[in-house]
Amino acid sequence: MAFWNKHKKVAVGQVVSKLQMEQVKSDIIINSIDDGVVLIDAQKIIRLFNPAASKMTGWNQNEALGLDYKSIMRLVDEKNNPYREDQDPFNRAFTEASPVRDNQAVLVSRSEKFLSVTVSVSPLLDENKAVIGVVGIFRDVSEERTQERQRAEFISTASHEMRTPVAAIEGYLALAMNDNVSKIDSKARGFLEKAHASTKALGDLFQDLLTSAKAEDGRLSNHPQVLEMDQYLEQLTQDLRFAAEKKALTVEYMVGSGGAGTGLIDARDGNSKVIAPIYYVYADPDRLREVITNLFDNSVKYTDSGKITIGLTGNNQVVQLYIKDTGAGIPAEDIPHLFEKFYRVDNSATRTVGGTGLGLFICRKIIEMYHGRIWTESELGKGSTFYINLPRLEANKAAQMKANQPTDVLPEIQGATKI
Repeated sequence: MAFWNKHKKVAVGQVVSKLQMEQVKSDIIINSIDDGVVLIDAQKIIRLFNPAASKMTGWNQNEALGLDYKSIMRLVDEKNNPYREDQDPFNRAFTEASPVRDNQAVLVSRSEKFLSVTVSVSPLLDENKAVIGVVGIFRDVSEERTQERQRAEFISTASHEMRTPVAAIEGYLALAMNDNVSKIDSKARGFLEKAHASTKALGDLFQDLLTSAKAEDGRLSNHPQVLEMDQYLEQLTQDLRFAAEKKALTVEYMVGSGGAGTGLIDARDGNSKVIAPIYYVYADPDRLREVITNLFDNSVKYTDSGKITIGLTGNNQVVQLYIKDTGAGIPAEDIPHLFEKFYRVDNSATRTVGGTGLGLFICRKIIEMYHGRIWTESELGKGSTFYINLPRLEANKAAQMKANQPTDVLPEIQGATKI
């Protein structure tokens, strides 16, 4: 028995020693990395604060421990406006119980210095999936953002300057092809038509470059208002369906209820009216139209047969829009990069239809302006679905905001019938 107890004590000691070694390793890693690391418990109190976090925030480790994280992790946007609760990545990780990443945050240090950072926050869940804390990692990206702004300013200036001569060339080519202005033979007309098409494509590229530059530095015009998404999407589907019908594609509008992507209850042909959930969001109708039109046009481009579905669903917190097609699909390795600037899937389909590689990047930047999320799910040969999640406005709040909203900025579809 003594022999057994002796070996049991040795085994327990080895386990304890091993755990202590693992703890030491973790401490070494956390304390040596350049990224700030903060652990926050369920009461929003800081329980871990590494040296990098101390250096970036200006708060001593011993001072920060035990304090409410909001007094230490002061985040503002690029215009120095303090983050609201629905913007704060730490608060979002607590409420959404899912990882949150913010690439646009600015950290205000203890000495009132402003530091551009990226913030990644992951929730810690217990066996019941309840959030018991979060781990935040933040990185100083001030130099990178300065370089990005310089590149964006160059692209913006160059694009703006080049649009004028390109527009002039396009105009002169149009005049040359006008029978009332000039007489040319069929061969010359063919050359001019090709030149005109190429010039138009070049003009579109410059416009996309200019839009992407404005989206990056916050200069993109934005006039948000209360939108009732069922009316808005139903009207927009009617406007978009003609492009798909030219390729003999079927277009349908679907309204759902319940969680994201589930509970579809209604398919409309544009004439029927049904009782549907009322989903309010706060966004610029023109910018949202730009996003949905871009996604819809892409679906038309890459779908040779079948149908395209524009859908609406949601829950108490989120309004979800989606555009689903029966097209070629997207390779799995390309999906994580689709919304990056200038990224294009390299296959025969994309080489055939062309494009700038900026459309989805611009879509992402627009959706992020409204604190939303855009992503895609796809399978080769079976089509793609692009999802957009936007924060949902409560009906009472939407009514209050709409009452204070000037009547001349209400969307044209506000008078659409709904029963």
